[in-house]
Order: sequence, then C-alpha cells, then structure tokens
Amino acid sequence: MIALVPVKALSRAKTRLAGALDQTARARLIHDTLRRTLQTLQQVEAIGEVVVITRDDEVNRWAIGWGAHVIRERGEGLNEALREARDAFTGAPALLAVPADLGWPAAEDIQTMIELAGATPELGAPCVVIAPDRHESGTNALLLRPPGVIDFAFGPQSAARHAALAHEKGVHAILYHSASLSLDVDEPEDLLLYEAAPYIL
Repeated sequence: MIALVPVKALSRAKTRLAGALDQTARARLIHDTLRRTLQTLQQVEAIGEVVVITRDDEVNRWAIGWGAHVIRERGEGLNEALREARDAFTGAPALLAVPADLGWPAAEDIQTMIELAGATPELGAPCVVIAPDRHESGTNALLLRPPGVIDFAFGPQSAARHAALAHEKGVHAILYHSASLSLDVDEPEDLLLYEAAPYIL
C-alpha cells in the first residue's frame, strides 16, 4: 500500500489561521503535523511507501529527512496533486491519502482502516474507506482499493462526495469515525483543540 501526503507551499498554507499565527508559526505548525503524520504512517506495516507531494523546497527537504519519498507537484489544487501522485503508483494494490495537517493521528486507526478494507463482503473486492473530520463534512483519510476505484473529491462535504462516488460505481464504502483522525488544524478553534490535548476528548 502507498500512503500519499499532499502538502501546500508554505507561503500559502494555513491562511485561515493568519489571525492567530504569523507565517513563521504557521510553517512551524505544518512542520510539526507533517512530521507526526509521516512517523505515524511509517509505523504501519502494511504501508510499503510514504510519499509526500509538494512544490515547496523546504517541505521537500523535511520529507526526505524524515524518510519519505517526494514527488514534485506540477498542477494546481489538492485533488490534482493527488491524481499526479496516484499516476506514479498505478500498480499498487491500494492507496491511502492523508492530509499533512492532522493534529494527532494514531497508527492504530490507520491500521483499522486497512483492516476494514480487507473485511469487505467479498474478500479482495474494490473498497473505499473514509475517515471524516470532526464536523462529519471533510475527509481526513481516504483509502482506495484499487487506487483508481474512485476519483479524489477533497474539499467541503467531501466525505459525502467520496461515499457518493463509491455508490455510483457500486463499490463498498465504509465510514470510519476515529478520534485521532478527526482533527485537521484549519480554523482557530481547531488550533485550540490541537494545543489542548494529543487526542480529541
């Protein structure tokens, strides 16, 4: 399995936190959440390679230093970046897309997503596993088996859109509600939760 972690250019990252953090502090936040995310994914035995896709040279250096493979982003936008990265791994049996800004992801929850994908009604059948954010709106982790089973549709209401795309294809879709995967640090209130505790209580 390949894990993809897209990362925006640091100059454009976390702009919704500009009222709470200056640009240096926002870059430090990405540094810390990305490092934690990569380390978490590297703990999961079923993941063969962790891949960061970015156009930012500093993020590139961080990712390589933390043992990740890096793909240079060419297009624009999150979904296009993920499509670019997926095209490089068309032979992989499955793909896991995880954003770089999860507050406190846990390897056990990533492992559970993988186990859920393996427990489809028909063993080995195509499957989509969706971990929604704490608002039940966005997608904070997306497992696709095989990698091209549905398109990427990250953005507002993406959890429902990913489920709908699976339904249209007649593919088994599973929603996995996980405390450790539910917090992505986008808004000031997310930042407060992130700073308060290592897991959502």
